[in-house]
Amino acid sequence: MRISKLTLTPKRLGEIILSMPLKLKKHPTFKGIPGPVLLCVMDGVGIGRHDQADAVYMARTPTLDWLKMNYPTSRLIAHGKAVGMPSNSDMGNSEVGHNALGAGRIFDQGAKLVEGSLARSELFEGSNATVWKNLVSRIAKSGEPLHFIGLLSDGNVHSHIKHLFSMLHRCTFEGVKKVRLHALLDGRDVPAQSALQYLDETEEILGKISQSSDFDYRIASGGGRMNVTMDRYGADWDVVERGWATHVHGLSKPFRSARDAVLYFREENPSLGDQFLPPFVVVDDRGKPVGPILNGASVICFNFRGDRAIGISRAFEEDDFDCFERGEIPNVAYAGMMEYDGDRKIPRNFLVSAPEIKETLGELLASEGQEQLAISETQKFGHVTYFWNGNRSGKFDEKLETYIEIPSDRVPFEQRPWMKSAEITDRLIDELQYGAFKHARVNYANGDMVGHTGNCEATILSIESIDLQLSRLIPVIDQLQGALIVTADHGNADEMLEIDEGTGRIKLDKRGDPTSRTSHSLNPVPLHVYTPGLKIGLPSNNPLGLDSIAGCILHLLGFDNPDEYRPSPLKLL
Repeated sequence: MRISKLTLTPKRLGEIILSMPLKLKKHPTFKGIPGPVLLCVMDGVGIGRHDQADAVYMARTPTLDWLKMNYPTSRLIAHGKAVGMPSNSDMGNSEVGHNALGAGRIFDQGAKLVEGSLARSELFEGSNATVWKNLVSRIAKSGEPLHFIGLLSDGNVHSHIKHLFSMLHRCTFEGVKKVRLHALLDGRDVPAQSALQYLDETEEILGKISQSSDFDYRIASGGGRMNVTMDRYGADWDVVERGWATHVHGLSKPFRSARDAVLYFREENPSLGDQFLPPFVVVDDRGKPVGPILNGASVICFNFRGDRAIGISRAFEEDDFDCFERGEIPNVAYAGMMEYDGDRKIPRNFLVSAPEIKETLGELLASEGQEQLAISETQKFGHVTYFWNGNRSGKFDEKLETYIEIPSDRVPFEQRPWMKSAEITDRLIDELQYGAFKHARVNYANGDMVGHTGNCEATILSIESIDLQLSRLIPVIDQLQGALIVTADHGNADEMLEIDEGTGRIKLDKRGDPTSRTSHSLNPVPLHVYTPGLKIGLPSNNPLGLDSIAGCILHLLGFDNPDEYRPSPLKLL
């Protein structure tokens, strides 16, 4: 295409350059290492205060200690604006962490995008509001409620309660007569037994709205997020099935209120965290569920993060769904807060557009004919594939990419804190020794999944199991003349007890015992770079983010860093 000199303004030239696909170039001074570059993501393993709250510090980790003492080591910022979150008070998470690791630069993430859309009313008005208007229009004709399903907390990892409140306020403004909320209780990204705080706040708002005879807004059902609805990667479809039966058909233990349900379950098991609470249904004076989802209804899943919202979305939308028996399927209009899977178009309708993450490291390497390996167990398999590739579920090149999923155990994580770390390493070593991979990435889920249980002793064991696997990988890297980059996507296991922000002391419960913490931390994460036979350095003062890892990998492979990527911090000595 010939471009006229008259139209080739500086602005137009800039637009053309930005629209051109990235192309890797060989590094001008370094041809790359002979063997593979292996990235090991120790999920949820941050750098804590080195006290009794820090399971990473208390674990016996001879391999990590050896790496720290003998090879280039640094810290990476893994939360807040450094990973595309709205503010630096927002914890990082596995989704945004792996987006940053795989993309080499930062994109505004779901929480920030939804917050902006609500603040500007774009979700409700103008050219981007078609989905919202259709949902409201449908129930205006049918007389059925508008149903909201989602995680009821301010954790800002999968959802934020203020997003729900903004939509409830808009419902009253637009005259939506009936609303039903199906509340998934957190206790994972927020304190372990904080559900009543969020339920009481929500009930207060619903109660004030319903004081008018024009409105009927109620909580209809709920349950703990790890027990109801929010499964991911098909790890346990029973979780989604329980949610479907509860939210759609009203088939779970009945209570007069969500608060009554939580108090009942806690009386049965005082140590039970909110994330594991059984499903429940709220019923009226006659014992009938107040909010089953029926023909003519509209349904919004207000989670913005995709991995734990895809299952329930598929159950609502797929005609040939066969993961469990749904019974009578209501004819509803369904939408997600965001598009959870851009490749498979799940869900078909969504309120806010997801970040468009293109030209990730995996895509660039595939375009250069580089063979790649991604491996983890089920709980984090999508993180080294889907999230790593910019929320893309497919491969860029079937011949060049190998994805391996080791099935996770379906038992409480604290019962087997080693999880599938040994099996992952077994397979990884085989693939590295007999394959031709130039880049491989592995995620060990232990620090995050066991850390979320709040069980400090089990989390210590989980960290020790990861350290053992690293000790097995290092001789293989030596043999293949490769490189090993060890880091994490966010903190968790490094802060297992609640810390008083004012005093810096560990919080105590009514009995004087330390209060367990189940959520991610705001701590930095480690970076260790093991390059046998190659002397390199890392900056000691410059703050690095997770987005610098892609540049490190490219550098070690002998490629120059694309201008759009965060520069490689590695220095050849």
